[in-house]
Amino acid sequence: MTTTAEPRWLSEEEQLAWRAYIASAQLVSDALDRQLQRDAGMPHAYYTLLVWLSESPERRMRMTELAERSKITRSRLSHAISRLEQNGWVRRENCPSDRRGQLAVLTDEGFEALTAAAPGHVEAVRSAIFDRLTPEQIQQLGEIHRLIAEGLQPQLGTAADLPWLR
Repeated sequence: MTTTAEPRWLSEEEQLAWRAYIASAQLVSDALDRQLQRDAGMPHAYYTLLVWLSESPERRMRMTELAERSKITRSRLSHAISRLEQNGWVRRENCPSDRRGQLAVLTDEGFEALTAAAPGHVEAVRSAIFDRLTPEQIQQLGEIHRLIAEGLQPQLGTAADLPWLR
């Protein structure tokens, strides 16, 4: 299906906001990754996986659900879990309710690594974002990002191209 409608170009103000968002998102991501690599020996993506597992019942989650929550492909998740297994921080178990499924389980060593990394990480988050904002701006930031995330949630039947389904 092709359309001949003129693109809805960004206004100057929208373009400035878009570019500021892109720059800040990249800089925050880089700062958090560097801090975790330096202080905890893990990339931010691995830290996030450990957090998801730590917040799950019995510190375990189906791999497909972990991929969905992390918004990464199953292949990339499998690679990450293999690295976390090498560190002794995660182990895989067969899913008792589905022979094809696997669970990722946060080990006691993984929980200790997460607990040790958390104070430095939260300080990096505070320094990069929240210490620069007023309470009103923090509330607005949360509202804006919730609105954006809600608008991007996949609709039933249209999710075939989502990374965590690949």
